[in-house]
Amino acid sequence: MSSMRGLVQFIADLRNARARELEEKRVNKELANIRQKFKAGNLNGYQKKKYVCKLLYVYIQGYDVDFGHLEAVNLISSNKYSEKQIGYLAVTLFLHEEHELLHLVVNSIRKDLLDNNELFNCLALHAVANVGGRELGEALATEVHRLLISPTSKAFVKKKAALTLLRLYRKYPGIVRNEWAERIISIMDDPDMGVTLSVTSLVMALAQDMPEEYKGSYVKAAQRLKRIVVDNDIAPDYLYYRVPCPWIQVKLLRLLQYYPPSQDSHVREIIRESLAQIMQAAMETPKNVQQNNAQNAILFEAINLLIHLDSEHTLMMQISTRLGKYIQSRETNVRYLGLDALTHFAARAETLDPIKKHQNIILGSLRDRDISVRRKGLDLLYSMCDTTNAGPIVNELLRYLQTADYAIREEMVLKVAILTEKYATDAQWYIDMTLKLLSLAGDHVNEEVWQRVIQIVTNNEELQAYAAHTLLGYLKTDCHESLVKIGCYVLGEFGHLIADNSGSSPIEQFLALQAKMFTGSDNARAMILSSFVKFVNLFPEIKPQLLQIFRLYSHSPDSELQQRAFEYLSLATLPTDDLLRTVCDEMPPFSERTSILLSRLHQKTAGTSEKKTWVVGGKDANADKQEVLMAQNTGLKRTFTTIVNGTRTRSNGGGTTATSAASASGDLAGLDFSGPSAPPPNLASAAHLTPDWDIGYNRLYFSHEGVLFEDAQIQVGLRSEYRGHMGVVKMYISNKSAYAINSLTTTIENPAAPNLKIDTKNLPDSSVPAAGQTQQTIFCASHGPFSDAPTIRISYLAGALQAYTLQLPVLMHRYMEPSSLSAEDFFKRWRQIGGGPLEAQKTFGLSGKNKVTNEAYTRQMVEGFAWKILDGVDPNPKNIVGCGVFQFEGGKTGCLLRLEPNYEKSMYRVTIRATKEGVPQGLARQMEQKLSQGTTRDAYD
Repeated sequence: MSSMRGLVQFIADLRNARARELEEKRVNKELANIRQKFKAGNLNGYQKKKYVCKLLYVYIQGYDVDFGHLEAVNLISSNKYSEKQIGYLAVTLFLHEEHELLHLVVNSIRKDLLDNNELFNCLALHAVANVGGRELGEALATEVHRLLISPTSKAFVKKKAALTLLRLYRKYPGIVRNEWAERIISIMDDPDMGVTLSVTSLVMALAQDMPEEYKGSYVKAAQRLKRIVVDNDIAPDYLYYRVPCPWIQVKLLRLLQYYPPSQDSHVREIIRESLAQIMQAAMETPKNVQQNNAQNAILFEAINLLIHLDSEHTLMMQISTRLGKYIQSRETNVRYLGLDALTHFAARAETLDPIKKHQNIILGSLRDRDISVRRKGLDLLYSMCDTTNAGPIVNELLRYLQTADYAIREEMVLKVAILTEKYATDAQWYIDMTLKLLSLAGDHVNEEVWQRVIQIVTNNEELQAYAAHTLLGYLKTDCHESLVKIGCYVLGEFGHLIADNSGSSPIEQFLALQAKMFTGSDNARAMILSSFVKFVNLFPEIKPQLLQIFRLYSHSPDSELQQRAFEYLSLATLPTDDLLRTVCDEMPPFSERTSILLSRLHQKTAGTSEKKTWVVGGKDANADKQEVLMAQNTGLKRTFTTIVNGTRTRSNGGGTTATSAASASGDLAGLDFSGPSAPPPNLASAAHLTPDWDIGYNRLYFSHEGVLFEDAQIQVGLRSEYRGHMGVVKMYISNKSAYAINSLTTTIENPAAPNLKIDTKNLPDSSVPAAGQTQQTIFCASHGPFSDAPTIRISYLAGALQAYTLQLPVLMHRYMEPSSLSAEDFFKRWRQIGGGPLEAQKTFGLSGKNKVTNEAYTRQMVEGFAWKILDGVDPNPKNIVGCGVFQFEGGKTGCLLRLEPNYEKSMYRVTIRATKEGVPQGLARQMEQKLSQGTTRDAYD
């Protein structure tokens, strides 16, 4: 730009202008000259660039520039970097996402995104990120994603591509496709820390909205955190005051909080090592302010993760003690972060006793000089409240309410109302505290608060008389309109309960409400008129005074009051009181409805950008986290059942299952195959599996060692061993190609949980050299009957992303042991077990037209399922009778089999009985799936 003398001189002239008029004169002169030059149309690239720069400077100074946009767009197509740079700069300033010229630059930007010049790529990415817009995003998101995942892209291009995609996603989430998830996650292993930092920011945003698609990022985050914190695998350039890249550490720690704690012991151990190292590093307080800030940022996020994991009671107590010191710090930020962490602690902890030790300090935070600290203290008090400390906390909040900031009064009223309702141990205390709250809060009371009080009083008889008496006392004083509305409703319904008390006669109730007619709003007056028509029915002795009020307001200028008063007057002066009694009958109790108070409270956080895995509230609130977060639309799934305990009960609809004993006379009777046969096993659930997955799966169905999958790039081998209810599977992944594979990731899906528990001892190496091998050890424990085999997803980078989904041959028969019985014992146990839920029957045919079967094949299959074949037991020699024992954690269960083949019709009927419910069904389903496959005639030959 310094080489453009005309531009430098123009800027100097504007700076030297002594008056605004002189500056405008110079600008108008220059704009006229530029317009004339553009009209001539014989400018070279340098001149176009110079004049566009002048327009940019004029535009930045606040002047409207209504021409030159097209010339700036044309500069983007230049092959010179300097001209293209000015063109992109002008486009990002002149054009907005709905500008009519935007469609002219789409193809030019796409061309630069596809160019091999990294500088052109970056200019285009900047333009896409700054201008944005749905049109630009939908047209170019694919190219931005390609730059992000391309193995040839430079690190600085990947960083910009990730941040551009994040910018587009935040504005238009539909731009990012679900199928990109696995490839984006794999880039978290990039050796460049800047790329990892940018991609992690993108993954954090995506994981909040699509947790299932991005759940693979959990293990990646745990592994990368360990490499940074424990292994110190980080470039010197990313050390910030001797702290290894605190930004990426905070992001990884926060990403781990977006998902429930991992059930994998190896992953938990990785996270535990990292957290232990972070806590150890925080023991020493550095003198350098920047280093101290960086360590505190990491430490507080680590504490939040520890609370989220909630795994070690002793460590949690240490955290509580340390946080107690932080909330007394002189630094405002440290106090705020300490209160925030304690709020998280209260949302997850089994007991609030460690937090209650700091209750006086937390109460003092309500009077902190910083409003953000005061607000966070309010959140913590709300979260730590229970039946033991509700009284002091509510009283302190009511005292503070009188001097609290207007910005938080409405939120305070909601929280006090919720706590009063939830933890009330005495009916009178609830009424006293709630009405005191309404009297102090004034105009900061939402309508939902006083409406909720009416609902509770109406539904609880023990509150009605006391509430009416207390409200009458408030009505005789100068009280807020919300109390007037509650009072007129309660006295209209339950005023007769206190009519005989001193100071609560019908005329005194009337006079108290009449006084509010002069100062109340039209809405309050309408409610008082409704109470008065109730009084006509309840207190005939004051009917003349009531009729006088109706006559007075039947001429009111307000149409609502006029109509209401006229109708009430007509109703009260009918010849008989039959209709009056019917209309003014006592209102029935409200139906069991959900409280709207928590819904109102959580509206403030329901739309925030970061969706926490916890909400402000105690452990019971977080147990129903999804319900609370959705409260603004669906209401809180919580009802006020009784003032006495304020607890919530949950009905678990249960019932008894009658087990009918089967008659022993037909235990081994012949089967009729003419009935409807069961359909063949549905293999649609395997549609997501990699093609040809079943070759290795069937090969290893009964074998303990072999190749599960193989192609030109990798080979996956298995070796397994089972003893009792425990099993160990070693998986070997070999790189067959001539180049290394990177970002190797394995993810196990276990549809049989919790009856099959899967844990890993280690994770495979993320990088496997050419002709190299890595391995993973998987522990499989049987906790009960199951029929679905786990699947494993293997993905890696070899230029492009390669991914395979395979099914592991871990099924119930792996935990079976053959057992021998005599014919007499077999019959005896068969009858003892009986039918019902302890028996399963399957009738099925072969799934393929060319499949065949015979007796030798059938016996081989039955023995493969670990049944001991008992010959000579069944009267029909073609039938197969077997016995086995299924082992699971906590015991064993005996299993009996009767298999009736019909080779002519290529059909089977399997009957299995076991002493544990669910076992026969699981074994029968497995045998159906395997036997229905049959075999080919070639195999027989």
